[in-house]
Amino acid sequence: MVLVPDGCADEPNAELGGRTPLEVATMPHLAALAARGEVGRAAVIPPGLPPGSDVGNMAILGYDPARYHTGRAPIEAAAMGVALGPDEVAFRCNLVTVDAAGTMVDFAAGHISSAQSHPIVAALDRTLGAGRDGVRFHPGVEYRHLCVAPADWADADCVPPHDLTGQPAVWPEGAAAPKLRALMDASRPVVAAAAAEVGSVATQIWLWGQGMAPVMPRFADRFGVEGRLSSAVDLVRGLGVLTGLDVVDVPGATAGFDNDYAGQLGACLDSLADRDFFLLHVEATDEASHQNAVAQKVTELERWDAEIIGPLVAALDGEPYRVLLLPDHATPCARMTHTSDPVPYLLFDSTRPGPGGAYTESGVAGRPAVVAHDLMARLVV
Repeated sequence: MVLVPDGCADEPNAELGGRTPLEVATMPHLAALAARGEVGRAAVIPPGLPPGSDVGNMAILGYDPARYHTGRAPIEAAAMGVALGPDEVAFRCNLVTVDAAGTMVDFAAGHISSAQSHPIVAALDRTLGAGRDGVRFHPGVEYRHLCVAPADWADADCVPPHDLTGQPAVWPEGAAAPKLRALMDASRPVVAAAAAEVGSVATQIWLWGQGMAPVMPRFADRFGVEGRLSSAVDLVRGLGVLTGLDVVDVPGATAGFDNDYAGQLGACLDSLADRDFFLLHVEATDEASHQNAVAQKVTELERWDAEIIGPLVAALDGEPYRVLLLPDHATPCARMTHTSDPVPYLLFDSTRPGPGGAYTESGVAGRPAVVAHDLMARLVV
């Protein structure tokens, strides 16, 4: 099993007396695994690549992002069943709130619901897309949507909106920037009109994370095991599609604090009846970090321990199994965004005790960072 508490790695936080959420959270089941396993630091984000879930989860799955990563949006396109032609590029299309002064007030448009956002995206496609100039819009989940454009639109540097919270919006730069800026500007009246009808604070679209369709070898061919995964996040689900891992739909799985941890664990245990591999990803710890909700992040870590790790270990008692646990990147609450810093990892083998240690940032401090995409081969060997 691979367990991914998204963005759980952090930095010493003043609200916690200079400790991190991992150091404060009560996680006895994780501590017990760490005491009998191998803990260390893993470099999930290669130099020069953005510290995002697309890069980090690709590395966790055993694929070198420096070789296979083409962008964030095409991975989400795969999850959504949107096929990209060789002459097309996909962009992540956030619905955001930018005020009259040009400040990025909210990268998630007040955490708009899918029920609110889908009519807005439909209006965008009717007015600005539907193949006009090669542009089309596809609805996703909540504030996260997709825009497909001609391949030459890819030549631009775009800043992720979650890196701009409370700051002046930084517009795209590069050869294709005028086309992107024109489309983002044109989205304002369309979004404003549609948002007013559904009661949303969204003001416009924000384009970023662009890329062409990646080509990745099947996970089973690469590592010799068939598997499945569970995640409420399109990036992770898209990696499953691209690598041939079956994506399990868990009705209560969400990207928020209402996530059904037990439901995802149940899907994992059911899958292990006929598949040897399962990846379980939960977004809530990362969501808490982006909101600087320190206490909430501690709560979500404790839910991981009580509702997934503990019951998982109990269910597999007496069976041989291995667990790899690590986040896809660090998301310090105080920064409210991702960093490229190495993260703690735990590799546990029920048949072969390791040297043991503490699964915290301070517990692995000073250890040389291993290459994260090399860990998968050690898990399935």
